[in-house]
Amino acid sequence: MKKIATEKAPGAIGPYSQAVVYNGILYTSGQICLDPAAGEVVEGGIKEQTHRVCQNLGAVLEAAGTDFEHVIKTTCFLVDMNDFTEFNEVYAEYFVSKPARSCVGVKSLPKGVLCEVEVIAAI
Repeated sequence: MKKIATEKAPGAIGPYSQAVVYNGILYTSGQICLDPAAGEVVEGGIKEQTHRVCQNLGAVLEAAGTDFEHVIKTTCFLVDMNDFTEFNEVYAEYFVSKPARSCVGVKSLPKGVLCEVEVIAAI
């Protein structure tokens, strides 16, 4: 198992890795909308937060030697399912290959963010 880490995405805020690779498959931890340079939650609503989440995921994918085209499955967490349509609009800009996906509503997320996404991708 190989651990993946990049400074182009927020560092782990707990006892976990940004991602791991096992048998040619990348498993990312959930990414939230932290600006990796400032370490702060980006300003704005669901669209701005979703863009930052996807940018962070892109950085982790790149560090592992893969990209959005190789994503097999995503799991998405939304604090408010009323944000589903706007979330999807931004999500579709990054996940053009339309991987399998689960999207669930949750009571809360770290740092009070509106969304979190994790991915499984082929290397």
